[in-house]
Amino acid sequence: MKDTKITDSIFYIGADDKDIRLFEGQYEVPNGMSYNSYLIKDEKNVVLDTIDRKVTNNWLENLERELDGEAVDYLVVSHLEPDHAYNIGLLAQKYPKMKIIGNAMTFTMLPNFFDIDLTDRKILVKEGETLSFGQHTLQFFMAPMVHWPEVMVTYDQLDKILFSADGFGKFGTLDTQEEWDCEARRYYFGIVGKYGTQVQALLKKAETLDIKIICPLHGPILKENLAHYIEKYNIWSSYKPEDDGVFIACASIYGNTLEAAKKLKEILEENGAKKVVLTDLTREDMAEAVEDAFRYDKIILAASSYNAGVFVSMEQFLNHLKERNYQNRKIGILENGSWAPSAAKTMKSIIKEMKDITLVEPCVTIRSTMKQETIDQMKELANKMLGGE
Repeated sequence: MKDTKITDSIFYIGADDKDIRLFEGQYEVPNGMSYNSYLIKDEKNVVLDTIDRKVTNNWLENLERELDGEAVDYLVVSHLEPDHAYNIGLLAQKYPKMKIIGNAMTFTMLPNFFDIDLTDRKILVKEGETLSFGQHTLQFFMAPMVHWPEVMVTYDQLDKILFSADGFGKFGTLDTQEEWDCEARRYYFGIVGKYGTQVQALLKKAETLDIKIICPLHGPILKENLAHYIEKYNIWSSYKPEDDGVFIACASIYGNTLEAAKKLKEILEENGAKKVVLTDLTREDMAEAVEDAFRYDKIILAASSYNAGVFVSMEQFLNHLKERNYQNRKIGILENGSWAPSAAKTMKSIIKEMKDITLVEPCVTIRSTMKQETIDQMKELANKMLGGE
């Protein structure tokens, strides 16, 4: 990020990690990751969150450049996950007079990470309370389980900025040129997706604020078309489909199930489906598959039977959906089994634990390879998935 100035008195002091390949050890980030931290320069200097250990040196350089010889007076801790909080101890040591601002849960959890004497350093804030640092007055709102219990967001009343913690974040470094929606969606459902109810509660609080800029802890600072980003979060957190389309998630061992899934995609497109997306769960990014499952209003599960159950990648995929409260969708099933098909039964047992799911019949069963009768069944399934009788 070339321009560090957000407003006349608020500065970006975060850093990019272009070497990381897996965020949180599981999410592919081909374009790296940004770790955001902010500095308010006023009568008192306020840092909002620290940064991940891998980019500590970059962060310190940025901080010291903007401070220009001054000290840090306050640190706001919005989230204690180590990618944002790793340097709390370092900053507390470097600036011994610095006060630490957090909520009750922050200070309950802080000793799990750091051995800091908080006797004269702790400033406890509650829901809606404010602190003034000169021209800037910060207001604090609790956001429990978005996506840790101690999370809070901070609103700057002067410049009308919402410091949104992990909310409104995305994968990718700040100099990555790409559409926000795709990587923000993948980020949301991977990181925050389980907690839709809590995100909805936070959005209701945000509705009461006049927000001109959103500063997240990952991804770009959002200054324009804020209604678009807020609308996306409202859709995602209410578990509503974003687009009319069919997502085919396929778990194939030797390729026969994948061939059937490709045929089914062709049939759906011939029948007028607006959008059909096919993903091979055994070879493609699981996080992107989860993202697409939430994006579209219809999904077809195509999987091989395996060990009297379902092939591993499909079981993992469905468990990811279940853990993230997957709901409000229409689901069709295609199974493959050479002698004792078991995939459909296993998939249905997981689907039963999800809310507001419409299971579309017929369930198509393939015995190793496609035959004309199974193609006919796929045509019937496609018709029913698209609203036919």
